[in-house]
Formats: sequence, structure tokens, C-alpha cells
Amino acid sequence: MGDARAQLGPAWPGPIRWTLGKLLEQFMRLTRLRRYDDYRLELLSGLYILVLPGVANPKLLRTGAFFASVLDAALLAGRDVLDIGTGSGICALVAARHARRVVAVDVSRAAVRCAHVNAHLNNLEGRVQIRHGDLFAPVRGERFDLILFNPPFLLGAPRDERDAAWRSPDAAMRFAAGLDEHLAPGGSALLLLSSFGNACESFIDELRSRGFVLDVHARRRFINETVTLLRVTRGDGT
Repeated sequence: MGDARAQLGPAWPGPIRWTLGKLLEQFMRLTRLRRYDDYRLELLSGLYILVLPGVANPKLLRTGAFFASVLDAALLAGRDVLDIGTGSGICALVAARHARRVVAVDVSRAAVRCAHVNAHLNNLEGRVQIRHGDLFAPVRGERFDLILFNPPFLLGAPRDERDAAWRSPDAAMRFAAGLDEHLAPGGSALLLLSSFGNACESFIDELRSRGFVLDVHARRRFINETVTLLRVTRGDGT
């Protein structure tokens, strides 16, 4: 478990960063920048993203914007891509500009609607399939060269579909259990984890227990958390 924590980066930001993080959080709360139930238009990775009420904002929450920023043609060209927990659709739409095929799924109906809106807004509706469902359920029997996942960071039962973006009692176990049968030969996954949240270590432990190898693909340190993008491959290299 300690080794898993080490792979997530610094567990604590230090007293100065912690204080700055708390001040930033309070400012955002006072200025209502973290409101879910509002419409916001963001420009990210050259795409216009309309965030609908009930859908996580990839720019304000930072993780979605960071994930999208590391997706490039060298990583995506000619590949079949699955984006799990697509939210606003930002990563799926970035992938759609380069990949051979993109499927985006989300358990939240609001997120599915939002991703559809943004596909049309960016003239990419013909390059991405958007489906409603939990984890691998909407893609049974399908395999992908690259699987993207920005998972819930907290353990616990979600109160509703919106809360499922934040917490799950078993997402780590179910993702690890289903990953192998949905990876094409030589395929890999990119898994976004944070030093914030008590579920992130579980993803590392569950994947390692099934023989997967995890390497740091990218990392960014914010004021109050470290975000790490892990590349997950089969241990036997297939």
C-alpha cells in the first residue's frame, strides 16, 4: 500500500501549499466558480466545451483539462479508443481528432447529453460514439488499443448519477477485473489518479494484483494536490 501511495506523488502538499490550497478553495466557493448547476463555455485543447448543469467542469476541476492536454497524435493516431467516464466529452473529442475510432461512455445521463452537445459543437459527432452505462457495460465484447479513465477518487456509495463522478465503493476492483478483456493485443490504458482521495491507491493495488504494469506517463503538481497519469499495460507484454 505504501508503494502505491508513492506512485501517486506527495501525499501532503506541505504547509504553505496546503494553506494556499485552502484559500483558493474558499475563493472559488465564494465566487461560485465550483457551481455544478450552471452553464459554462470553456475553451480547452482547441475545443469549445459547453458544461451543462450536473456535469464536472474539466477546466475548473483541472484533472480533465490536464488529461486532455497530454493526448496527442503520436499517442492516438490509427487507434481504437475508449473513454470511460467521459463527462463533458473533452478527452473523447481530443481523441476523435486523431484516432481511428472513439467510444465514450458515462454512467451519468447528464454527462452523455453534454458529450453529445460538445461533439456537435465541434463538428465531431461523426467521429465519436457516445453511450450511456457504467464502466465496460456499454462495450461488452469490444476491444480497444487505448482506454482512458478519469475515475472517482473517493470511496463510498454515490448519492446519485452526478455524485458517481466523485465516489464509488468498487470502481477500482471492477475496472481492474474488466480491463484485460477489453484491451486489444498490445493495448494500454491511461488512468488518471490524484494524491487527493482515498480510492486512488486501490486502483494501483487492484491492477497490480492482476499482473498489470503501471508506469508514470505524465504528472502535474497543483497547489493542493499532485495529479498522475499512469500508463497501464499487461505484464506479459501482450
